[in-house]
Amino acid sequence: MVKYLLGENVISQKALIVGLARQGIALAQYLCDTGNEVTVTDLRTAADLAYEIDSLERYDIDFVLEEHPLSLLENVDTIFVSGGVPLDIPLLQIATKANIPISNDSQIVLDKLSCQTIGITGSSGKTTTTLLSSEICSLSSQFDNVWVGGNIGNPLLLDLPEILEGDIAILELSSFQLQIMDRSPNIAVVLNITPNHLDRHSDMEEYVMAKANILEYQGSNDIAILGWDNEFSQSMKSQVRGKCWGFTLDSNATFDNGCVIEDDIVMLRRDGNSVPVINCNDISVIGTHNLLNILASVCVAGALDVEVNFIRQGLSSFKGVPHRMEYVADIEGVRWMNDTMATTPERTIAVLEPLTAPIILLLGGKDKNLSWESLAVAMLSKVKKVVVFGQSSFLIKSSLEEVWGNYNRGDLRLSLLSDDISVMDDGSGFDKLTKRSTAGEAANPDPVPVDISVTEVDNLKEAVLLAYSLSDPGDTVLLAPGCTSFDQFSDAIERGEYYRELVLRLQ
Repeated sequence: MVKYLLGENVISQKALIVGLARQGIALAQYLCDTGNEVTVTDLRTAADLAYEIDSLERYDIDFVLEEHPLSLLENVDTIFVSGGVPLDIPLLQIATKANIPISNDSQIVLDKLSCQTIGITGSSGKTTTTLLSSEICSLSSQFDNVWVGGNIGNPLLLDLPEILEGDIAILELSSFQLQIMDRSPNIAVVLNITPNHLDRHSDMEEYVMAKANILEYQGSNDIAILGWDNEFSQSMKSQVRGKCWGFTLDSNATFDNGCVIEDDIVMLRRDGNSVPVINCNDISVIGTHNLLNILASVCVAGALDVEVNFIRQGLSSFKGVPHRMEYVADIEGVRWMNDTMATTPERTIAVLEPLTAPIILLLGGKDKNLSWESLAVAMLSKVKKVVVFGQSSFLIKSSLEEVWGNYNRGDLRLSLLSDDISVMDDGSGFDKLTKRSTAGEAANPDPVPVDISVTEVDNLKEAVLLAYSLSDPGDTVLLAPGCTSFDQFSDAIERGEYYRELVLRLQ
């Protein structure tokens, strides 16, 4: 059988694609264009996939829908998995036992590219760091073109013929992609690791190992950039094969290469020499989590030897990313905010941190099997009402009310008062709950009763309408759902765009 060669790896003539999402469409087009015989399988119906199938109409592709029959493994040479497909489905488990190679779009891209590559992963902040890094690099004349792709929306597969040696490619990489990859980028960034996707990974250890795989295939000339304020990402320094950089809020960090905050100044360290980059007051995006993303982006630029004036210019002009702390509208004195990308309770905590009370918080979607306790506590000083929607609405409502019930009864040993809570980013190594009141003591003997109402509705539209009726001038209505969107939407971006549309209809 004739094989199609890509770098050191072999993509065989008979390819099976599992999952016809955005990545699956790009894979199908690329594999067909490069002479492969392609079969696509997806559990959804032809009606559900009408748009995707129509977009591939000109290709000779076999579609097997509504099932993943094991007969698909007969004579298949390589299986390509879209990011939304769990690796523990029977088809893939049996393929693994049969030693059938399993790959994905990002693997092909890293195999094929001749230019320098940067890969960015983490439990939160990936997209912001990826886009900010690309914006800074695009200002420098040392790269002919800056390409952005991976999990961020553009798989880059179809752009491969145009990406040349003098370019640079920056990829956002998820744990699902990294878990099955055997190639690492030249510069690998691990922002932070907190509990996430435990509905897809068997436990936290497996999740951490998937993230760490971004470093596994680096060489001695490559660079790893690690979040120093997160215990999991910092611990990966023992796995670094090349040069290790760090970024931290702690000015006392001892590394020679990285980025720190000193007296509200972002400082870039290269080979032990510190250079001021920008005053934190001159940065327009808000929140500790965004500050950490900025430090990581400065590290990327610093590792690439981008001039400091371009770094400063990129930071000054950066206005944030759509669907992340996005201002939507002011309606009758109520501010409406969109952070649909807050898909874990920890991320919702980080979003709440820079905002001021009173907040009406919209939570809901598909749960990731994560704890809601820390978020319930973080709400105490800022949130006045919660509206829960979607598949996990009852679970969220029950979890929040249980925590607050324990607190009201004096059973919850918080060692803090609601007025003293300040929440750090989910990527930092600081305690999630700071400004402790008399650490070590029992809970406040006469706690202020929690009086946050939680209302359950079916969907996001009902949540927006209810929030509108509950709001008063001066309130902020915030979509920071703490869950994935896959119960009612194709992805979090679709959820955020629908939310924006619903809000603007209120005007």
